[in-house]
Amino acid sequence: QVQLVESGGGLVQAGGSLRLSCAASGRTFSVFAMGWFRQAPGREREFVAAINYSGTRTYYAESVKGRFTISRDDAKNTVYLQMNSLKPEDTAVYYCAADGRPFYNGGNYFAGSDYPYWGQGTQVTVSS
Repeated sequence: QVQLVESGGGLVQAGGSLRLSCAASGRTFSVFAMGWFRQAPGREREFVAAINYSGTRTYYAESVKGRFTISRDDAKNTVYLQMNSLKPEDTAVYYCAADGRPFYNGGNYFAGSDYPYWGQGTQVTVSS
């Protein structure tokens, strides 16, 4: 099992920045790719960003590319999502998730169904 706890959400004005953190415990963190997803009211959960287990490759949804940066610190068992130039449409509950495929490096990290471990979510609200 992997336990995940997100933090760092809040209320920010459009154009502002937030950094989300996701602390992991349990099974070895460094063998899993990590992802961030979000869900806005009345909408389906969507992929935001992912980082492979070694931290050498990152992937982003088109809607956040160039504004968000995912990173990981395996010494701290933590994955981050730096969010800059925030827009009202970024308002959502943000979830971090751990991929269930140890040492997987195939690049297909976009489906929530590949992530068996999820945090409780943190609310991000961007005001216009």
